[in-house]
Amino acid sequence: MPSSSASAPSASTLDFAASLGSELSSETQNQELETLKRHVAEGLQRPQKTLSSMYFYDDEGSRLFQQIMALPEYYPTRTEFQLFTRHQAALAMALRPTATQEPFFLLELGAGDGLKTKILLRHLLETNAAFTYVPVDISGAALDGLTASLSEELPELRVEPIVADYSEALRLMAARPGRKVVLFLGSNIGNFLPTDRLAFLRTLAAPLSPNDRLLIGFDLQKDPRIIRAAYDDTQGVTAAFNLNLLARLNRELGADFDLAHWQHYTDYDPLAGTVRSFLVSPRAQAVHVSALNQTFEFAAWETIHTENSYKFTAPQIKVLAAEAGLTVTDFFTDEQDYFADVVLRPA
Repeated sequence: MPSSSASAPSASTLDFAASLGSELSSETQNQELETLKRHVAEGLQRPQKTLSSMYFYDDEGSRLFQQIMALPEYYPTRTEFQLFTRHQAALAMALRPTATQEPFFLLELGAGDGLKTKILLRHLLETNAAFTYVPVDISGAALDGLTASLSEELPELRVEPIVADYSEALRLMAARPGRKVVLFLGSNIGNFLPTDRLAFLRTLAAPLSPNDRLLIGFDLQKDPRIIRAAYDDTQGVTAAFNLNLLARLNRELGADFDLAHWQHYTDYDPLAGTVRSFLVSPRAQAVHVSALNQTFEFAAWETIHTENSYKFTAPQIKVLAAEAGLTVTDFFTDEQDYFADVVLRPA
């Protein structure tokens, strides 16, 4: 545990975390609703209809994803947890350059329940690191649960939870000085299309100084059957997670999707290293979205593309980092080479 002589975070570090919440306003929420409406209108008018996976994670979607992470088929969370447990000391060292002991804030994008992160947080506290943990998630319920558990398990930890999407959190991060460690775990980077992925990493890299660090989780290419099973579990939880996207549009945009007439489908292409998930309409139907005052027609067996999940190789990760202006400093994997947590710094 931290000793009483451990130095406290600087005022700028604490002020950053405290100011994040105050800058989120009802105007931002209105903008997010307008963005949702625009994305849905554009996506459902394409020849291959699509809905963005960024809208999976409302409160219900976050709850379902917690169930997915506990499924026997879903190896990423279990494997990354084991990786963090095995390499916690080396990870903490890699994220804190030995040349500086200055306070920092630890910003985690898409914090969820913080299951893996608690391993790192506990080790940092035990080694007297002076930092503030800033978990970011678009689900207020998920952050409430995380904050409550941290208060009980790590009462000495400074926590400033922020309900925001990635772009808002990154904008606020870029506007504040102070040393930063940014976590983006759980293979979330694999949900970006290649051009969006590169743009996102460049946005992450832009505000970083030489002593700042990124820790990003990458799901690695492996037996295609193992990958496919992780996205189509036998209990149907992943199907419910995918279908909740339509339920969210019903709740927030006044759509009338009948979930009984939609199916979940997913497959994995080992050549491209890509899992693709769809919602399938088994019959011809029309769906009205009140907030858009539009009706969308679906032919029998027409699909809505909802997610890509890319799997990587070590050489691909190094090339991607270089293109984003980053350098790989440490590459941690599990015993089976299923998953990698990669530490990066500005090139």
